[in-house]
Amino acid sequence: MNSLVSTERYLSSSVTSATCGKIHVVPSKAVWLLFHGVLGLTGMVFFPAIDAFTVFLILTAVTICAGHSVGMHRLLIHRSFETTKAIEFLLVWLGTLVGMAGPIGMIKTHDMRDWHQRQKDCPPHPSHDTHFIRDAWWQLCCEFKLERPPQFILEDRVHFSRMYSVMERTWMLQQVPLALALFGLGGIAWVFWGCSLRIFVSLVGHWMVGHFAHKRGQQGWRIAGLPVQGFNLPRLGLITFGENWHGNHHAFPHSARLGIEKGQTDPGFWLITILERIGFVWNVKLPDSAPPREGLMRI
Repeated sequence: MNSLVSTERYLSSSVTSATCGKIHVVPSKAVWLLFHGVLGLTGMVFFPAIDAFTVFLILTAVTICAGHSVGMHRLLIHRSFETTKAIEFLLVWLGTLVGMAGPIGMIKTHDMRDWHQRQKDCPPHPSHDTHFIRDAWWQLCCEFKLERPPQFILEDRVHFSRMYSVMERTWMLQQVPLALALFGLGGIAWVFWGCSLRIFVSLVGHWMVGHFAHKRGQQGWRIAGLPVQGFNLPRLGLITFGENWHGNHHAFPHSARLGIEKGQTDPGFWLITILERIGFVWNVKLPDSAPPREGLMRI
């Protein structure tokens, strides 16, 4: 099971249905978002400070780039490179600090969305096929539950990992040690900016990239026969750390490099390259490291 790529973790059967289901509100997601949104706004209004803003920028960059993009997405989900267990756990833990979910929850959510988008019929929720406000509500505060879902099979290296099990059970609580450290170093302003505002901006920003990257933009490739296509969002490479090249990612989901063409900024891959040069990362996969996807067409 260790060679699985994301969409192979969900196995369909004769009774599986990609469309029979309902969208349900998840109270914990809504409360989590509202809580950090209110505290983040409180920090901006009542505790404006350059040092708190700097903490916000640094922690957002570290957790989104090293944690979410490199650790969670390119390593844990797609296994687009290899590294030591210690570095893997560090990168994924930084991804957990983003505040979206634990490592197993991230795999399940990401892979279910990808499974939906590779079916003949994809419902509006996983395809972002609705207007801006409704999609925000659906993605940030709800989930789409299928009546007859595919079977989820997690590879052994994650399923039997005690570290990932702990991260999964305590992913919200992982903010507490960071909040205490920030409070000790900079007071309540650092907590509001470095924890709550960072989490709120990260969650909303992640949704917005997903929303627009499935709507419109630049396209270098198309996957024939699929109802949902990915699009690149030019000029957003630095602030999304390369996750804006979603059209490229649809074309080459195994690749550690997302900005694969000239001028496509990809800070996440820069970090992987640095780690590779100092010997911490190896077997880095590129677009030509695997056979082309079925139906892949150059535009």
